[in-house]
Formats: sequence, structure tokens, C-alpha cells
Amino acid sequence: MEFDIELNVRKLACPLPILRAKKSLSLMDSGKVLKVVATDKEAPKDFEVFCRQTGNALLVAETEGDEFIFYIRRR
Repeated sequence: MEFDIELNVRKLACPLPILRAKKSLSLMDSGKVLKVVATDKEAPKDFEVFCRQTGNALLVAETEGDEFIFYIRRR
């Protein structure tokens, strides 16, 4: 999937992945896509809730090995 910015939050625990994603999204224009790569086991649930609460679109949430990859479209 195409994206505009990639955010590496590997080895960071909650709430840091969400806080860093929030900051990155705030710097992006509407409609742009952020790719997030995380290793926190709570990340899938956390990003689902974060996107639902903020109105950003969680386009893809997938697992590759011990990494979680999310594509989020800025509202």
C-alpha cells in the first residue's frame, strides 16, 4: 500500500506508539496516509480505538512476525 510517512515505533510501549502517531498525523494534510510499524502487543487494540475516537481511517492492520503494521488515513 502507498503511504506518505512511515513511523517506526518498534520497542516502544503504550502510550508512546499512539502519542507518536498522533503527533505525526497532526503534521500531515487531510487524506495523507501514515504507515506505523509497532511491536507492542497492545498496538492492534490501541490503534483501532485511537482511529475510532479521532475519526482517522484505519485502512490496514496486519501482522508480520512480531510486528504490527498499520496504515492510517488522516481525516
